[in-house]
Amino acid sequence: MTYRVCFVCTGNICRSPMAESVFRARVAEAGLDELIEVDSAGTGGWHEGDGADARTVAVLEENGYDIAHTARQFDPAWFSRLDLVIALDSSHLKALRRLAPTERDADKVRLLRSYDPAAGDDLDVPDPYYGDTDGFEACLEMVEAASTHLLAAVREQLEGRAA
Repeated sequence: MTYRVCFVCTGNICRSPMAESVFRARVAEAGLDELIEVDSAGTGGWHEGDGADARTVAVLEENGYDIAHTARQFDPAWFSRLDLVIALDSSHLKALRRLAPTERDADKVRLLRSYDPAAGDDLDVPDPYYGDTDGFEACLEMVEAASTHLLAAVREQLEGRAA
């Protein structure tokens, strides 16, 4: 049975496609790509059909990640097929929990940095869109730090299903 994870930010061109690419790489490195499906979306549809921001693409490629991305808006109907919905900041968390059709679906929504034990109390991944490349690099660092622990949590869920 496939475990499905969707990363969500505002427009689905910066943070969420970055998180999708990094987590997909972690899943592949762990040999779990047959068991875990990874994608992303935005809370809004402003960029639907667009590729990832050029700065996102550049930072990912410079760090050895692949990215093939087309932006889309999160659809509440997806909750029924998703196991985990990962919000990139607290505004996305709130929006997604409001969209959730059931309490069980709302419980599927988590903040990405909540998986990083070194994150402290600031669990938001700042939006790099209006800044320079440094913001995208900082975003990547936060995503990478959380992705290792997120993979461990997903692996635990998969093992629980097999038991």
